[in-house]
Amino acid sequence: MKRLIVVYAVLALAAPGHSAAQTLLVPMDDQQANHLRAYGLVYQSIEAGERAEWLLNYRGGSFLLPGVEHVKRSAALLGVTVDDLTGARLASLRALIEESNMEAVPLEKAPGVAVYTPPNSSPWDDAVTLALEYAGIPYERIWDDDVLRDGLDRYDWLHLHHEDFTGQYSKFYLGYAGSDWLRDEVQRNEAVASEFGFVSVPELKRAVAEAIRSYVEAGGLLFAMCTATETLDLALAAANTDLAASFADGTPPDPSAEDRMIWERALAFTDARLVLDGALSAFSDIDGHQVNTPWRQPLGSFELFDFSAKIDPVPAMLTQSHERVIPDFYGLTTSFKRERLKPGVVGLGSDEAIGVVKYLHGQLGEGSFTFLGGHDPEDPQHLVGDSPTDLDLHRSSAGYRLILNNVLYPAARKKALKT
Repeated sequence: MKRLIVVYAVLALAAPGHSAAQTLLVPMDDQQANHLRAYGLVYQSIEAGERAEWLLNYRGGSFLLPGVEHVKRSAALLGVTVDDLTGARLASLRALIEESNMEAVPLEKAPGVAVYTPPNSSPWDDAVTLALEYAGIPYERIWDDDVLRDGLDRYDWLHLHHEDFTGQYSKFYLGYAGSDWLRDEVQRNEAVASEFGFVSVPELKRAVAEAIRSYVEAGGLLFAMCTATETLDLALAAANTDLAASFADGTPPDPSAEDRMIWERALAFTDARLVLDGALSAFSDIDGHQVNTPWRQPLGSFELFDFSAKIDPVPAMLTQSHERVIPDFYGLTTSFKRERLKPGVVGLGSDEAIGVVKYLHGQLGEGSFTFLGGHDPEDPQHLVGDSPTDLDLHRSSAGYRLILNNVLYPAARKKALKT
C-alpha cells in the first residue's frame, strides 16, 4: 500500500506547444450547475489518463482539467459547468494561488474504491453508494467474507456505513423483531461466522474490524458514516473483555468490562461509556445526539472549519465546499462528543450549539480515517423504509460534497521521484 503524500507543486496542464485555452476550469462555487457530477467528471478524466488539479480554497474547491474534446463532451453529457481558460486568465489564476491561502493539488491516479455492504443491500441503503452511482464513479461491493478471504490491499479507499461491528444488529430487534429483513440479516451473518469458524457474530465482526484497522495502518484510506464510526471503535477496544460474549447472547455486559476496554486499539475515540440498558437503541456515549433515547438532541446545523491549503492540505481538501454551514441529519450515530476524541484527531466540522463534532479526520500508521456522523445528508430523519433520495433533486448538496471530497482524496499522490 502506497503512502498518501499530498504534492504542493503546481502542475501545468497545458502541454508544450498546445494552446493555453486547452485548460478547463470546473468551478465549484454557486456557478456550478451540478456539483456532484463534477466529481464524476474529474474521476473519469483521471481514469482516462488525463491530468487534473484540485484548486483548494478557490471558488469552493474548483478543478482544472485539460480542454480535450472527450472531457468537454463528458461535461456536456453530465450537465457539469466548465469554462475555457485563456493563457492570460490561467496565468492570473496561478499567481493568485501562489500568493493566497490556496493550493493547486495534482490528482494523478483514479483510486480503487470499495464499499463494505451486505450482498443484498440496495444502492439507496447507503449515501455513499448513492453518491458514487450518481457521479458515475466505479466501485466494488465487499462484505465480511471478502475481507477475511481476500483482504483489502487492492483498494485505495474503503467505505463503511451502517454496519454494527459489535454484532448487535444495531439493536433493531427492539423495534423490528420478526421482520423478514432482520431475520435474513441474522441468518446471513451467522452463516458467515460459521463458515470462518467463529463462535458468534460479534467475534466475526471484531475480526473484520481488526482487518480494517490493519488496512488503515498499512496505508489505506477509510471513510465511515453512521453506526460504522462508533461501533468499529467499540469492537476494536473490546478485545480481551467479555463484551463480545454479552453482545452475542443479548445479556447486558458486566459494567466492569468498560474498565478493561483497550482504547489504544481504537481509531478515533477513547474512554467511552457503554449504554448497558438493553431496552435502549444506543451503543455508547460517543454519539452526541442519542437519537433513539429519551435524551435525544434536536437537529441543528454544523459548520465546516477553515484550513490553510498550504499548511494543512488534507483537512482543506476534505472540507472543500460552496457552503460552510450545512443542515444536520440523523443517523443511529449522528455526531461525536468532543471529550471522546483521541488527542490528534482533527475536527473538520462541528455543531457548537450542543458542543459536538460532526466530521473528523485522523491518522493511523501510514493511512488515515475520516468519520462523518449521520446517515443521509439529504434525508434528515431517515426512517427504515423511507424512499430513496433522488440526487438529481440535490445536485448541489454540500453534505454529499463531503462524501465525494473523500472519494477524490486518494487521487492526490506523490509522483515517483527521479533519481
